[in-house]
Amino acid sequence: MNEIEISPPSVVRQAVSDFANALAETAQFKTFEQADFRLRQDANAQQALLAYQEKWKSLEALIRLNALSLEDQQGLERLRQAYLTRSTVTDYVQAHADLVPLCQVAGNMISQATGLNFATVCGSGCCG
Repeated sequence: MNEIEISPPSVVRQAVSDFANALAETAQFKTFEQADFRLRQDANAQQALLAYQEKWKSLEALIRLNALSLEDQQGLERLRQAYLTRSTVTDYVQAHADLVPLCQVAGNMISQATGLNFATVCGSGCCG
């Protein structure tokens, strides 16, 4: 403990707040946030996702047994593609892909500054 500098909780909270605000101001985060909002507002995308999820759930036992018929495989893939090819979904996926490297760099900076493996401490997530 002699070598570790202990900061008061208020200082830590302020540093975390400053860091979060700086991250939120990046172009990557803003683009991701906007894409996320548009995707959540896209009723057709949400309906396409729900249709895929319901079909997958109805076929889950066969999927796990690797006993899905070709017809069911193709039907499930059509539903999956109907969702994945929507512009709001592709925009979201791209925005997420653009944000991940920034989060990884930020996580590495935190790890170096604190001596803790930030990704391990936080578990899985977009930055892992």
